[in-house]
Amino acid sequence: MSVYDKLTQLGISLPPVAVPAAAYVPFVKTGNLVFLSGHVAKKDGKPWVGQLGASIATDEGKQAARAIAIDLLGTLHAATGDLNKITRIVKVMSLVNSTSTFTEQHLVTNGASELFAEVFGPEKGAHARSAFGVAQIPMGCCVEIELIAEIG
Repeated sequence: MSVYDKLTQLGISLPPVAVPAAAYVPFVKTGNLVFLSGHVAKKDGKPWVGQLGASIATDEGKQAARAIAIDLLGTLHAATGDLNKITRIVKVMSLVNSTSTFTEQHLVTNGASELFAEVFGPEKGAHARSAFGVAQIPMGCCVEIELIAEIG
């Protein structure tokens, strides 16, 4: 099954690449790697604001991370022209806007990690990962995720 068949099966439409909000580009290709800039959580096209451990629970944060993963797939498609060229999701870095006592950043980030495994399969979708709790994210968003992928 192709990546696009899997996306259709999951009911996912790829969004267009978001226009950068500052002085950076959405992705950089070098060799066989594609580096995607951080994508912030959006809900209904607007920043998904809030803080884990205060105004947002882990399950909602996980939904936000999944939404970011879909945006990342849109950017990855723009960078490669074909998601079937992805040979591996290499690394995911997740920043979770959270209180100093919140300790479930890894569970929030699973929202993205699990989607990548669903879309690309357990081998290509499995990746190295970091999940950090941070004091703030641009525009007050609850989660930001960046990605490195390998293309063949």
